[in-house]
Amino acid sequence: MDEAVQKVPDESKNAVEIVVHIKEDLGEEQRKLVVSALEKTDGITGAEFCLLRNHLMLVNYDKNVFSSQDALKSFNSLNLHAKLIGPI
Repeated sequence: MDEAVQKVPDESKNAVEIVVHIKEDLGEEQRKLVVSALEKTDGITGAEFCLLRNHLMLVNYDKNVFSSQDALKSFNSLNLHAKLIGPI
């Protein structure tokens, strides 16, 4: 039997994680909505609030599809004031 070998792309090479500061004081339900909206955005592969610092978010994205400025625009489209703190 012939076997086809196919290389699986290493997505981690394209993964970037950034920290974003959100100015607004959001409640738990609002934070869940923000995470859900961001994770539905093409290019963003993950989003979560820091457990003890609810004004900070970790956002993961594919650098071949998205940029940090695109991430900030995603926050702006949710009517949030966000600033890039930096990469992880």
